[in-house]
Amino acid sequence: MELVLALRAGAYAEAVKHSLPAFESENNVKCIVNELGQEELREGLEGDCDLCMVDSQWVASIMAQNKLAELSSLGYTLDDDIIPATTAICNHNGGLYLTPYYGNVTVLLYNKLIAKEAGFAPREINSLQDMLEICQFANKRHLIGFIYRGDTNFNIVTDFLPVLLSYGGWLVDKDNNPTVNTPVFQEALRMYKELISTGRSAKKADLITAIEFKSAAMTIGWPGWYTPKKNSSMEYTSLSGKVSAGSEPRASNIYGTWMLGIPSSSKHKDMAVKLLKHLMDAKVQKETVPFGGVPCRYSCLRDEETLRNYPEYEVVCQALETGVYRPVIAEWTEFCDILGPEMNAALDDSKSIDHALATAQEKLEALLK
Repeated sequence: MELVLALRAGAYAEAVKHSLPAFESENNVKCIVNELGQEELREGLEGDCDLCMVDSQWVASIMAQNKLAELSSLGYTLDDDIIPATTAICNHNGGLYLTPYYGNVTVLLYNKLIAKEAGFAPREINSLQDMLEICQFANKRHLIGFIYRGDTNFNIVTDFLPVLLSYGGWLVDKDNNPTVNTPVFQEALRMYKELISTGRSAKKADLITAIEFKSAAMTIGWPGWYTPKKNSSMEYTSLSGKVSAGSEPRASNIYGTWMLGIPSSSKHKDMAVKLLKHLMDAKVQKETVPFGGVPCRYSCLRDEETLRNYPEYEVVCQALETGVYRPVIAEWTEFCDILGPEMNAALDDSKSIDHALATAQEKLEALLK
């Protein structure tokens, strides 16, 4: 028997591939792995596959189209070792359709040497004001402060969200009505504008290189981008959700979790669910850590051996515990394509913040009406 897997290319697929040989041997199965880019993968869910990775931002549209099999009816259930907040979008209409596999979540990537010179000990950057202070210090040394992704509407919106959440704002209300033209959103965008004024935009690879080689101070990024080593000059810490030292901490880390599901079109659902159970097994997931795996499991992220070799997983665990999923709306791509350009216009002074957000609010209300 052959099982076809549609996986997100990169560290996400590598973690799965490491776990396949044992399963293939034990079950006399051949796993065919298709490693796809983000858009290719989304389109690939229309094709013939037995296990797929799903980006959390696709969940609303995928559920609406009944593309996934209900897992509990196939014999799979979530266990208590999985960090609860990561399962927030796994259920739909009382059924279980997804399981959190790769714990991608925003973290603060920063250069340790610049932070130390600015007076901050490792992992003691505890607020947005601390971040701004370090970035302004870098500028005084003729270095880049905050380096960020400004290449797509999705990145412009997503990388701002930890700042917005720290101020207590959000993109939509409980009924998914847009909430971008509000005083709290305006205040958060002013802070973000001040932060990025210390730096510049860059592609992901250039961004990582700049921080690692002490050309830039920091960015908001993801664990899958970089694995710190013992003598690395760059490391990451969880975002505190605090604006300043005396502020209330808020959940501010954004989930980019890659989920696993079984397409409703799979012709081998029984074997596919056996593979899903294998990949989600705590021991199997722990074995993926040296290969870039980021399990959403307490037993993996708090394991003493893991933390001796990969101390940054303590940070990942903290970030996953206080993570927030982006709005679960089918129009998420269109939402970003409206908000991103208006935010960018405010950030580059093409428009005032008030004008840009008022325009975005009007367009988003029409979109979500």
